[in-house]
Amino acid sequence: MPWLVACCLMLLLYSVRLRSGWSHGHGPRSFPVIGCLVAFYQNRFRLLDWYTELLAASPTQTIVVDRLGARRTVVTANPVNVEHILKGSFGNYPKGKPFTDILGDLLGTGIFNVDGELWYAQRKLVSHEFSARALRELEFAVLEDEARGRLVPALGLAAARGDAVDMQDLLRRFSFDVICRVSLGVDPGCLDPALPAPRLAAAFDAAAGIIARRGSAPVAAVWKAKRALDLGSERRLREEIRVIHEAVMDLIRTRKKERALVNGGDGRRSDLLSRMIECGYPDEAIRDMVISFIMAGRDTTSSALTWFFWLLTRHRDVEREVLREIAGGASHAAGGQGKMRVLHAALCETMRLYPPVAWDSKHAAAGDVLPDGTRVERGDRVTYFQYGMGRMESIWGADAAEFSLRRWLSLPEDNAPPAAVAGVSPFKYPVFQAGPRTCLGKEMAFVQMKFVASTVLRRFELAPVDEGRVPVFLPLMTAHMAGGLNVTVRSRGDHITAAAAAAGSTPAAAGGPN
Repeated sequence: MPWLVACCLMLLLYSVRLRSGWSHGHGPRSFPVIGCLVAFYQNRFRLLDWYTELLAASPTQTIVVDRLGARRTVVTANPVNVEHILKGSFGNYPKGKPFTDILGDLLGTGIFNVDGELWYAQRKLVSHEFSARALRELEFAVLEDEARGRLVPALGLAAARGDAVDMQDLLRRFSFDVICRVSLGVDPGCLDPALPAPRLAAAFDAAAGIIARRGSAPVAAVWKAKRALDLGSERRLREEIRVIHEAVMDLIRTRKKERALVNGGDGRRSDLLSRMIECGYPDEAIRDMVISFIMAGRDTTSSALTWFFWLLTRHRDVEREVLREIAGGASHAAGGQGKMRVLHAALCETMRLYPPVAWDSKHAAAGDVLPDGTRVERGDRVTYFQYGMGRMESIWGADAAEFSLRRWLSLPEDNAPPAAVAGVSPFKYPVFQAGPRTCLGKEMAFVQMKFVASTVLRRFELAPVDEGRVPVFLPLMTAHMAGGLNVTVRSRGDHITAAAAAAGSTPAAAGGPN
């Protein structure tokens, strides 16, 4: 009977895979045909911790996940493998068609969704733009305006009324305003209580959520079928993408008209969209590029800052040390927090435990063998797992699960490789990727995080509404805190100096909870 023949063929294929070395000795228990589908289903609500446990138990910190309905996946938390994937054999590990299919409807041919020559050309252009003084000055000005004109008043109002506020929501709206003003040159006013919620922000939120579900779907054929039939969430995604694309294209057309009127004179703008128009790129290429940067920048810094503020409420000794550093004379202007080592260490430690992107995947263009001996076949999904790497004792020591600034403050700043973060190899700490695809916005992200952190902490003390709650880390396109971060706000007034002095002169290296 046909079904019996089909089953026999699948069993034969599985046995061939085992004999050919496709299987690996480390990973979840697998069975013929279904692979590790049973274990995957049992752990579907705790995949991050399950993968972390499997990686920690593997002698190589690498596992192979093989299950029905998904391509074979190699997951690694081994820094040597990460360097091989992201640098040594960079050309063999592009994002690949399975990845670009998921994001292609929204990002098109933007830099985060392409490989090869198209990626290289965009990378070269954007690298030049990000190093431009005008764009950096625009970011500083926007940060200061948004923080002092909207973020601080919003927190001040909550403090005066005794209201609780969701810091995650506040920070996400703040970040969306900033990224839109820097990328598009328009102010959506997400943090302005006098304005209605912008449709563009809602469209980005909805599109990101649906695309994240695409990426986590057990069987990709399901969402592809829904897209082909224009059903359910895929119909909604198409509608939201139309809103985003039309909004950006309208801006491009308007900006071109403005440019024609001023004829390149004093009306020149510094935002990314305007600068790309000046470079003569086609409209659709400009659209895809700026949408890519909005998607990359809208939630990453807000995610890191949300977990940062929560961790400080659990480690008041670290908060006091950060306050002491803030009170020690750092500039209040955006970009003036560059030498704040304690704050920098606290942000790095936050992202070690709660990275804005929990994992990142490539797809092998050809067969390969990783440095630890793991075989990779053509078409395999190869994932380096930032969330798990931050918890590996083999990388960070026996206290890997603890929030400790000592691991950063004890490192020498001199003689660090250029791509290092606070002296740590980017292949050990790939929060900003590494190798040729290292995040171009890394420095701008730290500028924003340090400025927001110092601006808020200088003025306000935050306390969780539920002190005993341990939030759940949600690995969507960008990681979120499930349920948000609901806090009460108290104005510090002139007490910051006293609070900082209470920290003494000894750095909060251990960072243990009170």
